[in-house]
Amino acid sequence: MTTMRTLLTTLATILVSAAPAFAAGTRTDHSGLVVWMFLGFCALIVAAQLIPAVLMMLGLVKGVAPQEKKAAQQR
Repeated sequence: MTTMRTLLTTLATILVSAAPAFAAGTRTDHSGLVVWMFLGFCALIVAAQLIPAVLMMLGLVKGVAPQEKKAAQQR
């Protein structure tokens, strides 16, 4: 019985202290079409720079890998 009372007291304390977190109103977003177009353009720039970076990293890995095999064969 004491354990149940302690559990309920702890739960009630947590819920009461968390109540202000649920008091926030709805989020209003006043971003127009131009803002979303700008963000999409920024994402396009990031994606366009990501593709060559990945290709360059793959090229570096391919360039280093055969040298290790040749060094191992020469020993």
